[in-house]
Amino acid sequence: MAHAAGSSPNDVPSLSRSILIGAFGFCLVSLIVFATVAFAERWMYTNLGLTGAYIAWTALFILLGGAVLGSLVVGRWRNPRFFLIFGIAFFVYAAGWVAAYFTLRSAAGEWSGSLVGSILMAVVFAVAFRAFRQILKLSLLLFVTNSLGYFLGSALNEFLHGRPGMLAWGIIYGFFVGAGIGAVLHFVQQRE
Repeated sequence: MAHAAGSSPNDVPSLSRSILIGAFGFCLVSLIVFATVAFAERWMYTNLGLTGAYIAWTALFILLGGAVLGSLVVGRWRNPRFFLIFGIAFFVYAAGWVAAYFTLRSAAGEWSGSLVGSILMAVVFAVAFRAFRQILKLSLLLFVTNSLGYFLGSALNEFLHGRPGMLAWGIIYGFFVGAGIGAVLHFVQQRE
């Protein structure tokens, strides 16, 4: 079994630990980011513009998410280097998602964004950890968890409305996306 460079089989967190840390840690990160949407969206659009607001939200996800998820990485990609790879992975995910959404709009844009963003994130992790053969599996895993988080969260947001809905969306989105990223980080380090 091949392992991440500079790590031993015992260093890599188990799959269940990776999923739990990813899910609950990224849930908190997402709640913080979605809280800025719930309480400061209008201010951010007015003062930062649409692009600036999306950049700020992406930066928050990268900084806070990198801190949480970096604990799952062993070997040469351990913090602070993990911030670089996570930053690239989350940035291309967000850019792919936003580009697909703003091109197609509506449900087609949301589904396309989830797919494109998930594939791009999977490719970055696979390349960084030299897990090229896992790109399809990682893409599928991220697409499923991202879609679950996004669409279940969106439905809850529609049901609850307003700030409570937005906060609930952040919790659901973060939980599922974090679980997916946690699993991906396990698989790219503990591969056969």
